[in-house]
Amino acid sequence: MTFTLEGPVLEGALVRLEPLEHRHAAGLAAAAEENRQTYAFTWVPRADEMGDYVDAQLARAATGRLAPYAQMSLASGRVVGATAYLEPRSWRTDEQLDAVEVGYTWLAGSAQGTGINAEAKLLLFRHAFEQWRVSRVDLKTDARNSRSRAAIASVGARFEGVLRNWSRSWAPGEDGLLRDSAMFAVTADEWQDCERRLAQRVARFLPARKRMITKTPMARKTNIRPRRYS
Repeated sequence: MTFTLEGPVLEGALVRLEPLEHRHAAGLAAAAEENRQTYAFTWVPRADEMGDYVDAQLARAATGRLAPYAQMSLASGRVVGATAYLEPRSWRTDEQLDAVEVGYTWLAGSAQGTGINAEAKLLLFRHAFEQWRVSRVDLKTDARNSRSRAAIASVGARFEGVLRNWSRSWAPGEDGLLRDSAMFAVTADEWQDCERRLAQRVARFLPARKRMITKTPMARKTNIRPRRYS
């Protein structure tokens, strides 16, 4: 029996990660059109492509190899982006997940720099390390994307090198070309320190009262509700 990715609802103080559904399409379409200047190396569907995007992600989810999410701002109640677990890998037994990637991540312009990305990573990493008991979580980006590389490094992932011609390029004008990918990871041994750093970053975006309640490591407000894709 091969391990199947099943994404639970994950909720923090700033963001709720909801398993992607067709009902999220309209909100994602609005979020994707806010400000596209930061998407130079990242493919983010246009509003008129969002229905097909959601269909494609749900088709991948049905294979058990992807668990896509909509990112919901708790402050506004709006959909502000997407993210996913992908590439599950089992080395010891088919039932035990050893490694997984976090990717397909993008945020609306208004949600960038608000702590939502840091808390989303905190929730995703925590579930992977503490519920699935993985040995590592991978992240990657176009090697030329300095903004994305800095964002990944800021959540505590360690740079592991550049793999040349690793995947297709999403940069404008580069259809059919390959890109070099900068590879990052957090290992199980590094998770405790990574969790502390992420919790401290998220706390800076919380109101003073919540900062007093939220200690380091971050108070566990993760709602884990298993969900199967059909």
